[in-house]
Amino acid sequence: MVKLKKKQKKMLYRIIIAAALTIFFAVSSAVGLFKFDDPDMEKLFYFICYLVPYIIIGYDILIKAAKGIAHGQAMDENFLMAIATIGAMILGVTYTGDYDEAVAVMIFYQIGELFQSIAVDSSRQSIQKLMEIRPDSAFIEENGELVEVDPEEVQIGTVIVVRPGERIPIDGTIVDGTSSLNTSALTGESIPRDVIVGDEVLSGSINLSGVLKIQTSKEFGESTVSKILDMVENASSRKSESEAFITRFAKVYTPFVVASALLLSVVPTLLFFLADITLLDTEVEEWIYRALTFLVISCPCALVISIPLGFFAGLGGASREGILVKGSNYLEMLSDVETVVFDKTGTLTQGVFEVSDVVTNHIPRERLIELAAAAESSSPHPIAASLVRAHGADIDRSRVTDIEDVAGKGVIAKVDGISVAVGNKRLMEMLDLQFEEAPAHGTTVHVAVDGKYAGCITISDIIKPTSQQAMKDLKAAGIKKTVMLTGDQDSVAQKVAKEIGLDEVHSQLLPGDKLEHLEKIIKDTNGKVAFVGDGINDAPSLVRSDIGITMGAIGSDAAIEASDVVIMDDDPTKVATAMGISRKSMLIIHENIVFTLLIKFLFLGLSAVGIVNMWLAIIADVGVMIIAVLNSARALRYRKK
Repeated sequence: MVKLKKKQKKMLYRIIIAAALTIFFAVSSAVGLFKFDDPDMEKLFYFICYLVPYIIIGYDILIKAAKGIAHGQAMDENFLMAIATIGAMILGVTYTGDYDEAVAVMIFYQIGELFQSIAVDSSRQSIQKLMEIRPDSAFIEENGELVEVDPEEVQIGTVIVVRPGERIPIDGTIVDGTSSLNTSALTGESIPRDVIVGDEVLSGSINLSGVLKIQTSKEFGESTVSKILDMVENASSRKSESEAFITRFAKVYTPFVVASALLLSVVPTLLFFLADITLLDTEVEEWIYRALTFLVISCPCALVISIPLGFFAGLGGASREGILVKGSNYLEMLSDVETVVFDKTGTLTQGVFEVSDVVTNHIPRERLIELAAAAESSSPHPIAASLVRAHGADIDRSRVTDIEDVAGKGVIAKVDGISVAVGNKRLMEMLDLQFEEAPAHGTTVHVAVDGKYAGCITISDIIKPTSQQAMKDLKAAGIKKTVMLTGDQDSVAQKVAKEIGLDEVHSQLLPGDKLEHLEKIIKDTNGKVAFVGDGINDAPSLVRSDIGITMGAIGSDAAIEASDVVIMDDDPTKVATAMGISRKSMLIIHENIVFTLLIKFLFLGLSAVGIVNMWLAIIADVGVMIIAVLNSARALRYRKK
């Protein structure tokens, strides 16, 4: 059941009252309920009667038309409806005595407007849900009590308290408490995310269980929720080429049809006059009637409404999938992408280093990892953290003594009194140990135990589980080429490219090199080129590409700011989803343009030769608008094939 807003309810009541009065007056006229000896008095009486429902249903249209004329912007659908219905009322007074058509035209038009308003509200819902993620307050603890404050007044470094059921108002780091967060408003992901002390959390997430104390890392205006809302609010200001075309089309089309209608009412009379043929009053009336019908049909509201609605629905459909498109122009450009260029770390891979391979010489695998993790347990380096995670158990640091950091090479320590050396090949060479440098797809950590070479551990960035599927989806979507640009070693880059199915890879690139390669790809490609990245070093490439797409959950602020599309859950398959939504939206929009123009011009021709009356004209006009609006609403939902 559709829930109507107050304004929509008011319009519905106006339609019902006007329709009831019109039907009553039409029936009373047909059965002769009110008797008049003078036909002119009867015309005047029914004119006054019909004027009541006409004003009830059409007063806002008449006011808008008058304002348009006053501001020099008369050529719109309100002007067309006003002159067509007023003309029909005048015809009723002077000739026919029929007024029901004029009122019916207004009633049907307002039914179409009401239907369009409901459809627009429906398409807004997914985007309006984003507006609900803006928290109105934040809580800080003072003297053992929670004090409610405006989030905009909270400074960086302040500890805020978020209770179960509340939204996190500002980005920050958890300093106390554990909980699960609902991040669906940001990422589209329905599975709650577990968080503990030390985890970074984003504003807009809902705290589901425990009380959290969060130290803010940003001001409210710079938080994730504020940036998302800013993107949404500014998206409508970036018009697509199709929307700009409709605006230009309407400016030319409306004066053209008004002039055509005027000629349709005047030219036949003039031609007959020149041919010395006198037209009867009824014949003059017929040509005026055709001109008025022509105006009713010519109303471009179906185009003016359905095209922007199609884009708006597409933007809403994308937001449902956790994809924020910053404007309808970018939604349109996505449909023309032929080549997608990817960064590697954090985009196709998780950006988290894990142990991927272990080669041992004379000790068990688990023992090698344990000794290496223990020796590195005091180091803050990511590789050390990877070794500790691979060991999977707490390390008693009292077991580790005589720790010696060897700059640029590794660490030497005693674990349980046994000498352990962990580092790169230069550390092994320094210790005069013989080893074989096996080709590795990642960072190789060599380990020596008690003065003997014990083996090596390979640590590499883990490929995202959806990256391979993302490449398949892009190929299925018609993307001609997928490319990866990365600063990693060639062996690592080639392994990732082969595993996930990329067409082309360029490795060992500095940020400037990435931009040079991207420039060459753009130059050699006929269609649009999209770049997908997440880091600060990707910002130049995101700006230079035709469409910049950022992984928003872990992406840097600079990258998100530079991009045109933000994928909130970092899932690379969403790149193909965004393009699918774009292409579906553009197909719907093109369908609307072709269908609307074909029906318009068909009925315009029929009205000019007198085949179509005003009843059929308004049914055609409103019918086309309703069909176009319904078709546009399909863009709200995207079903992956």
